[in-house]
Amino acid sequence: MMSPYSICILISSVLGLGLAIPSHTCIVMGNLDIIRKKAKLSPTDVIFLAKGIVNLLLQCVMTLQGMLFVFCLEAFNIRQVFVFMNTSVYFLTYYNFWLTFWLSAHYCTTITNLSYGFFIWLKRIVSNFLSHLLFLTALGIVIVSVLGFWAVNEESLIQSSVNSTNVSVISLYKVFSYYVPANTLGVILPFCLSLLCLVLTSSFLLRHVWRVKNNDSGSTRPNLQAHVTALRTIFFLLLIFTFFCMYQVISFLQSSSLSVGFWNLQLLSPSVEAAIIFQASNKLRRIILRRFWIRSWRNTET
Repeated sequence: MMSPYSICILISSVLGLGLAIPSHTCIVMGNLDIIRKKAKLSPTDVIFLAKGIVNLLLQCVMTLQGMLFVFCLEAFNIRQVFVFMNTSVYFLTYYNFWLTFWLSAHYCTTITNLSYGFFIWLKRIVSNFLSHLLFLTALGIVIVSVLGFWAVNEESLIQSSVNSTNVSVISLYKVFSYYVPANTLGVILPFCLSLLCLVLTSSFLLRHVWRVKNNDSGSTRPNLQAHVTALRTIFFLLLIFTFFCMYQVISFLQSSSLSVGFWNLQLLSPSVEAAIIFQASNKLRRIILRRFWIRSWRNTET
């Protein structure tokens, strides 16, 4: 008989897969539809397309991981399976976080129009070389994921060890040699950079609204809906960062109940990101609604 933890993971795995596949498929197909019509993708569209592909793969791997945990826990004793699952999840998660940073950087450089040399350079490369940046970022994340691969191998050695003193020594060595550099480069660095972009963008908009209100109160207020949507998007994506960081800390502390709870949240995170992307992109919403409208119209005609 399955334990309550296993039932929760099974429900989250099935629900996450059922929500993530159609939603992220719509995101990918919507952007591919723009390419098919010979239109040029904006930087946000390119990042949303990459996020759709990454989250689709991430959901499939995490669901498979959850199914194996529920129905075939012995599979994780096979080193190849254990290493493949963990390395794939870490690579896709780290890359997704860096995609969030590039999206935040694009919003920041577009909205703030800061005159500092670094921001002018960042805006130029994000606008003109975004595809190259995403490719180079993926290569860098592959190198970072190798650290996770070593950590997974070290963890399997820890589990097979008998001497408790050796276990504690190897665990401490593993943390400082593998997990700390990997999570610093894959999670903490993009989180801090994205947070910096959020703070700069928010402060710029607040100063802009304050100037308009105090210097030209008789004029109409500027339409800041697109900027507010951008800030809301960065904020919600940073919340997903936070949940992942909490999951990492709790997993290290080996608190089983909390770890399973945050794992359930991780299983649903790609679906949450799909909802965030849809609220951020009017273009995607129009494409999806038009496609469903045409399909329903054809069904009524037949």
